[in-house]
Amino acid sequence: MITNIYPYLVMNGNGQEAVKFYENALGANVVSLQTFGDMPGNSDKPESVKNLVLNAQLKAGDFNLMLSDTFPGNPYQVGDQVSIAVLFDNPETTKEVYEKLKEGGKVIMELQPTFWSPSYGQLTDKFGVTWQLSTDTAK
Repeated sequence: MITNIYPYLVMNGNGQEAVKFYENALGANVVSLQTFGDMPGNSDKPESVKNLVLNAQLKAGDFNLMLSDTFPGNPYQVGDQVSIAVLFDNPETTKEVYEKLKEGGKVIMELQPTFWSPSYGQLTDKFGVTWQLSTDTAK
C-alpha cells in the first residue's frame, strides 16, 4: 500500500540554500535533513561533499516536499529537477509498482536495499516522469 507521495526536488549543490529558501518562502518546517556526510562510510569525503543534502523533508501546511542535491559525481541534468517519491509499507508492493513503472522506461537505480530503506530504486517511465520508490520502515 502507498503510504505517501511527495514532489521531490533535486538541486545542483545548493540544497542547503534551497531548504532555507523554501522554509522561508513556503513557511515550511524542516522535518528532517540528512547530508551525504551522514551516510555510513563517508568519513573520507571532503567537507564540500559531506554538507550536500542527501535528503530533506519539509512540511508546509498539510503538504510535504522532499529535496536533495545531485549525488556527488553524477551529472546534474537540467529538466530533471523534479521527480515523484512514493513510499510503500512493504517491499513486495514497492517491487510490484517498480516493475510496472519501468516497462518501456529507463532504470536509473535498480531496486535494492539502502541504509534508509530495505527496498529503494529510481527510474524514468515511458512518459519521461522520474520516480523514486521506497519502502518506508518507519510505518
